[in-house]
Amino acid sequence: MPAFERFDLNGRAASPREIARRWHAFHREVRRLSSTPLARVVGPLLGDDTLRRRLVERWRPEGSEAVPVAPASVERFPANYVPTPSSPGTHDVSDHVEIVRLRGDDPGELLEAFRIALASTKEWLLVALDGGDQPALEVAATLLARAADADVVFADEVGDTATIPLLKPRVVGPHTLLSYDVVGRPALLRRETVAREGGLRVEAGRAAEHDLYLRLHEAGAPFRHVPVVLAGRSRAQRHHLDLATDTQRVVAEALLRRNVTAHVSLTDRPSVVRWSPIPDHWPSVDVVIPTRDRVDLLAQCITSVEASTYPKVTITILDNGSVEPATRDYLAATPHHVVDCAGPFNYAAIVNRGVNHCHGDYVVTLNNDTIVRTPDWLEQMVGVAKLDDVAMVGVTLLDRHDVHEHDGIVIAPYPQHLRRGINYLVEDEMVLARRDVAAVTGAVQMIARERYLELAGMDERLAVVMNDVDLCLRSQTGGRHVVMLPDVEVSHFAGSTRGRLDPLSDRNYFVRRWDVFGELVDPYFPEALRLIGDTMQYRSVAD
Repeated sequence: MPAFERFDLNGRAASPREIARRWHAFHREVRRLSSTPLARVVGPLLGDDTLRRRLVERWRPEGSEAVPVAPASVERFPANYVPTPSSPGTHDVSDHVEIVRLRGDDPGELLEAFRIALASTKEWLLVALDGGDQPALEVAATLLARAADADVVFADEVGDTATIPLLKPRVVGPHTLLSYDVVGRPALLRRETVAREGGLRVEAGRAAEHDLYLRLHEAGAPFRHVPVVLAGRSRAQRHHLDLATDTQRVVAEALLRRNVTAHVSLTDRPSVVRWSPIPDHWPSVDVVIPTRDRVDLLAQCITSVEASTYPKVTITILDNGSVEPATRDYLAATPHHVVDCAGPFNYAAIVNRGVNHCHGDYVVTLNNDTIVRTPDWLEQMVGVAKLDDVAMVGVTLLDRHDVHEHDGIVIAPYPQHLRRGINYLVEDEMVLARRDVAAVTGAVQMIARERYLELAGMDERLAVVMNDVDLCLRSQTGGRHVVMLPDVEVSHFAGSTRGRLDPLSDRNYFVRRWDVFGELVDPYFPEALRLIGDTMQYRSVAD
């Protein structure tokens, strides 16, 4: 996976006029798809970034927002998805593709049929339930048309219900693949490559295809995703209870092949496992907490960190000019480090100053309006952060009503928080899995201190917003990834300290640097999805 491209360095950055045009188009789309009828009328009158709008936002009291409620059941997701027949490939591919035919979901039958197919002289293999030649060959033609230089070509697939498809990312993240079989079916496999890697293994049981994808990925085989919904695995195959222990075993073996000692445990979903690396030693961790007054929030945040089970943790408080006597008394009496960060509010500068005063191996940025809910949160984060191919680690945030506020940041097309049950309405494998993501929020963000310093920290020109996302994107060089841990939870009372600061200048700087709304894409979020306001929309491959 190549690093994200910096458009402020390649000479192709958008002009201010073009950036304004992109914002206008995006806000118009948000109003059309996600706003109330009143907002659709009033929004254009207020403007997208005007004094009138800022005054209206400032007038609205804190905490006045309606509490989002997830629907009791979901009949359709994404909101506008309509199952449509895929356009089959137009070429006869029977001379190029060997169909591995199955009558049911017996793993023994799959192994035998696959073994026979590997003896074929054809270039490609496709596993398919026995439904006649034409459907399988049509699927093969659709995939083969996009194969190019890939060894594995896979598509989105029909889900448990026709109106909720299984949508997949354009890039197979290595840490996502450890959690569940993100490739699945249908998948076109280059026969020669599969044979070289040993084909399917009987020991893998119902996770035999997952095991093969893990080995192919480790061998550097190119994977290519086709964003078309096609027939894939049956419901019984994806939810079979025996799949859990088989997946647990093949993931444990994959980690051992990578020289990673880890505990692999089952989850409530048979197709998803939780892998937790166990380091040979626990490195030191600095938790840096920016704050200004609101000692009530700061005290409960620190109390929750003190209750952590991690053996080597230091708390550093970054005081941005607190003036209230109660806060000043607390800071004078605390046993923890306090760094004076007086001056105008600049989150990036405050954190940079704090990290420069730290000496730990790893740094966690933690908002003062958070409460840690998972006692071994640092053990879980450190275990993943210590992997050679990990740059940064984030966790799940729940708001004051225990509603999901952050389940990773997706770029679809603007970076926004994925929120399980709020804008992502199904509990599929993706939101339940430890997985690769484009970015995570700086409210809880772990990075090696050495790596942070190599990157020159957060960009202080992004004083208030997008500094955390920018750091995540810049950190993903040299094959490193940002990993989201959905099973580690922190409460976050967003906006309790600084309110709704959201300067357009920060956002425009970020848009220009990364070509947002242009060529910037999220490799780890389904390319068929767009997050418009709070509404997830489907975009067919023909769009």
